[in-house]
Amino acid sequence: MAFIGKMYLEGNDAAPQNNATAFKYFSMAANKGNAIGLHGLGLLYFYGKGVPVNYAEALKYFQKAAEKGWPNAQFQLGFMYYSGSGVWKDYKLAFKYFYLASQSGQPLAIYYLAKMYATGTGVLRSCRTAVELYKGVCELGHWAEKFLTAYFAYKDGDIDSSLIQYALLAEMGYEVAQSNSAFILESKKAKIIEKEKMYPMALLLWNRAAIQGNAFARVKIGDYHYYGFGTKKDYETAAKHYSIAADKYHSAQAMFNLAYMYEHGLGISKDIHLARRLYDMAAQTSPDANMPVLLALIKLETVHLLQDVLFFNFTMIWKWIKLDNTLGPYWDLFVIGLIVAVLIFLLRNRFG
Repeated sequence: MAFIGKMYLEGNDAAPQNNATAFKYFSMAANKGNAIGLHGLGLLYFYGKGVPVNYAEALKYFQKAAEKGWPNAQFQLGFMYYSGSGVWKDYKLAFKYFYLASQSGQPLAIYYLAKMYATGTGVLRSCRTAVELYKGVCELGHWAEKFLTAYFAYKDGDIDSSLIQYALLAEMGYEVAQSNSAFILESKKAKIIEKEKMYPMALLLWNRAAIQGNAFARVKIGDYHYYGFGTKKDYETAAKHYSIAADKYHSAQAMFNLAYMYEHGLGISKDIHLARRLYDMAAQTSPDANMPVLLALIKLETVHLLQDVLFFNFTMIWKWIKLDNTLGPYWDLFVIGLIVAVLIFLLRNRFG
């Protein structure tokens, strides 16, 4: 019944717009505790459709629907407190209801949250958070349907068509599409692009996704610089990107890679202790890293032990070779005497 009321409220070919009929069906649904029916009645009273504008009644019905978890009602409550429609302005309550609605993906709630963060209204101003929220709103647009088209094209084996769709979305700033386009390019399955151009283009797309906060993309950029894919090998730059992914996004893969570079001194100063610590952090961050970390630590400790043993033996030999310790302070006289004795021996054999 609630959806029938919604059809009459919005109007279409099957159910011409009629506020009175919408009110009737919304009331029937609301009497049974239906959240959509309660929300519908709230809308009618809020905008004065078929009934006089009554903010108190609208607030009552929105609250009942919001208590049942209906995100559109939560948004309407947030909007009433944000704009002061029928209630005193209360940005804290507005933020609360916008946040609740945003957890269900309500686009207008996400938009108003972004607006509050951008202007510092009711919350501490954060341009970074505002941008992320605005980006989330954009990705909820109708063009996101192309994402499914690209996905099913890839599943059906039409790699070129999938790449074209993802590339279009990537140019629109869709982070997931940027990552997917880069993945297809680096797999070298596409036929519409020359193979030697695939890695450089993939690196560009991974970089765009990383700028938008994609941790996996940040690790990928490190990999490309480490192995020299689409660019020259640069261990220092690779370590920088791994560090960002490890510190900012707590990526276990980045921690593991960075530990390996510290272990071998690749692009950064060799530091066995820091390598151990990063290996341990990777294992603590992700259970999937436990086995690789265990093997890496076994190798590290074995190599380190062998180096200690060899260093100890070399040190002992060196101490023995140091003649000051072995022969005393007059070792030079002993060596001279030894040389003279050898010369006499050689001369006697030659002329004897």
